[in-house]
Amino acid sequence: METLKISSRISHVQNKILPLNIKPYPLIHNSRILGFYSNKGRTFSYTVTCKLNTVKGKKPSKGKTVLGSDGAAPPVVEVEERSVGRKVEEPPKSSGVGFGIFKKLPRKVLGVLSNLPLAIAEMFAVAALMALGTFIDQGEAPDYYFQKFPEDHPPLGFFTWRWVLTLGFDHMFSSPVFLGTLAFLGASLMACTYTTQIPLVKVARRWSFLQSAETIRKLEYVDTLPRASVKDLGVILMGDGYEVFLKGPTLFAFKGLAGRFAPIGVHLSLLLVMSGGTLSAAGSFRGAVTVPQGLNFIVGDVLAPSGFLSTPSDAFSTEVHVNRFSMDYYDSGEVLQFHTDLSLFDLDGKEVMRKTISVNDPLRYGGITIYQTDWSISALQVLKDDEGPFNLAMAPLQLNGGDKKLFGTFLPVGDDNSLNVKGVSMLARDLQSVILYDKEGKFAGVRRPNSKLPIEINGTKIVIEDAIGSSGLDLKTDPGVPVVYAGFGSLMLTTCISYLSHTQLWALQDGTSVVIGGKTNRAKGEFPDTINRLLDHVPELVESSSPKEPDTHSGV
Repeated sequence: METLKISSRISHVQNKILPLNIKPYPLIHNSRILGFYSNKGRTFSYTVTCKLNTVKGKKPSKGKTVLGSDGAAPPVVEVEERSVGRKVEEPPKSSGVGFGIFKKLPRKVLGVLSNLPLAIAEMFAVAALMALGTFIDQGEAPDYYFQKFPEDHPPLGFFTWRWVLTLGFDHMFSSPVFLGTLAFLGASLMACTYTTQIPLVKVARRWSFLQSAETIRKLEYVDTLPRASVKDLGVILMGDGYEVFLKGPTLFAFKGLAGRFAPIGVHLSLLLVMSGGTLSAAGSFRGAVTVPQGLNFIVGDVLAPSGFLSTPSDAFSTEVHVNRFSMDYYDSGEVLQFHTDLSLFDLDGKEVMRKTISVNDPLRYGGITIYQTDWSISALQVLKDDEGPFNLAMAPLQLNGGDKKLFGTFLPVGDDNSLNVKGVSMLARDLQSVILYDKEGKFAGVRRPNSKLPIEINGTKIVIEDAIGSSGLDLKTDPGVPVVYAGFGSLMLTTCISYLSHTQLWALQDGTSVVIGGKTNRAKGEFPDTINRLLDHVPELVESSSPKEPDTHSGV
């Protein structure tokens, strides 16, 4: 199929148009011939647009295909010798989705935003704010910051609670200062992509042919094959993965174009990570609750929004029931692990999920994650002189230093209406054992819950029926987690791809010799050895077989 569009301008036309005949040039295996032409001695110009799949009236010849990965060729660019290597100054006239806003910005603004030192300073500013966010406890009450950063003895001599609360450093990762810095860094990355990376990719995709041996010899790598054919060179390069294009006696080949796209991917990956982090900081819900065994709570009553992007979901109406709380212990008696058996119910009271969670094994449902983070003892069930059971609330006792826990309760003995009530004190550090003291505060004994073994103190028989634990749960929704994971995944992938070398080769048939030149953006030390090994496979011509190029493309 052939489609021709011909426009001719002839200084003097007298009902006579010069004939234009295009004959398919013999194609070598897997090569693309873009055409041969010459306008020597002609006073007219014409434009030819051809899409050749097969020669009209003939079946396509087997084994003769077009070089390149696709059938659609990018536009041919005629490159003059003086334009080779010229830096692209203008931003692209058209760009991908998301960069349209930069067309409306002045060039000076784009230049400032795409400045590398500015981008590095913005990255350091983000890192400094993140470090400060780990130094300052987040989400505490104002009184906490009044005491931690007082005005009379401020840290660093000036950093008082006014700085923390005014700038929003008590919720650093959703504060305007942090989000604004991230926004400026994102704008710098997009401006750099728009003004630098996209133009470089567009230039790298162009087919550029060098028409003189002198221009080729100015490249980084230069060699000459004394008796060779540029067509044979094209076949060798194609076998090594190059995209090869022929135009008359000239050849252009490239490999590793993905390495040119990789910096754009790196920038977009960083934008994904920052967008996901922003969504996590300003669009999530968080909450904590301590629930005794056997009680319920509603998810929406616990969760509180963390930013202006926080939007509740249908799962907030879910009811959570703590079926059972249990603990595992080391042989020494220390707590090893604690577990909570949870059931989730919808509005109709139907159980939609049940799971036993533990530390590092959370429950996930409807975008809500429930973590096991803490524990306590809520109550003791005791029998007093075979009466009861009575539920005695346990209160945490403050210890000096360390991370040990201790809980205590009191069982009145004697006249409850007396002004000087005395009784039995009970202490427990976990769910394994309870230590009992009499009315005088003297040690009376130790009993295990559920052992059914009574103990008599001050004439009162006491049986420890059970120790009821409470589960400390943290709940959160974080819609930014998938975005952050996707950003880091693509960042690792595009960073690896960016190490691919983008190699370009040019060749010119100069009589029986082939002048070859090339350049690469990476692995410059290995580049000459790699090309030399390829050139060693180019067959040597026994006799001169350079095709005589026609003077004209049209055969006029």
